[in-house]
Amino acid sequence: MVAQRIAFVELYTNERKTVVEYLSGALGFGVVAESADDESDSVLLRQGQMQVMVTAGPRTTQFLEAHGDGIADIALECTDVDASHAAALAAGATSLGIAYGNPVVSGFGSVRHTLVPVGDGTGPGLPAGRAWALRDADTAAPPARIRLLDHVAICVEAGSLDHYADFYTTAFGLNRYSSEFVDVGGSSMDSVVVRSETGEVTFTLVAPGTAAGKGQIDAFLHRNDGPGVQHLALLVDDIVAAVTEAAGRGVAFLQTPASYYDALATRFRDIPERIDSLRATNVLADRDEWGYLLQLFTRSPYPRNTLFYEFIQRRGARGFGSANIRALYEAVERDRLAVQ
Repeated sequence: MVAQRIAFVELYTNERKTVVEYLSGALGFGVVAESADDESDSVLLRQGQMQVMVTAGPRTTQFLEAHGDGIADIALECTDVDASHAAALAAGATSLGIAYGNPVVSGFGSVRHTLVPVGDGTGPGLPAGRAWALRDADTAAPPARIRLLDHVAICVEAGSLDHYADFYTTAFGLNRYSSEFVDVGGSSMDSVVVRSETGEVTFTLVAPGTAAGKGQIDAFLHRNDGPGVQHLALLVDDIVAAVTEAAGRGVAFLQTPASYYDALATRFRDIPERIDSLRATNVLADRDEWGYLLQLFTRSPYPRNTLFYEFIQRRGARGFGSANIRALYEAVERDRLAVQ
């Protein structure tokens, strides 16, 4: 009944071509295969160990009307699919039947989990049960920078963090890893991280805090009409190169005040040679007891301004860094207030 890794995430959209072009042309994913039936038309993209399925068609209509473009399915590889299905139902999930030969259960909001067997260890494979037509490799594709899906950030309603954290620990064997509270300018965010023993399934559950002001999590819940995936964090080995290349291909990133890097030079005396490159790319830095990490958010490329992406580089760090959590929250708040 234990979730080992994320097999794929499925993104629903009315503009499949546009979304595929962004993921492939801007973020560097390779188009692997296509599949179509009476209910859906899907494209599978892959980079490193991460797979994204982009789906349009009649099956997506209800989700899109409620939420707009976004992640509809986080497929979990489980050591025992039947036991995981039973555990999820016992923990309060609803059975959503069988899709392409695999059981499906509710997760949060309208986002579901397809439960699939653990792979053979040779790397990500084509999702089972579909008639995939393989695509030839595109020799003109940008260089691959993304190694895997580091974590999934999920926005839920105020007061529901413990409910969802308990659900994922009971249903899929995840463990509570950390928690954080951020209060900035009258708005706030509360969070709990749950993670698998393998470290390959990490959900950052975030909810509005107790502050009276309405902030970015409230705004997301409003635009998304309820809980949903706020961002996907993409693990890279060289974030400065990855951000520079992605920006050159049209990806819009959030900006960081110059004063942040003046203070960073004092906090990070052991990596002074990187400060100028971090400043030039707006990348944020923090450390924990195991090492340091570098992070940056994109702006959302989707019409409702909900789902966006994060680039993250880890140099030993296992967590998220309290200073970075606050700085990233502040960056999103500045961007939100600027476009109101």
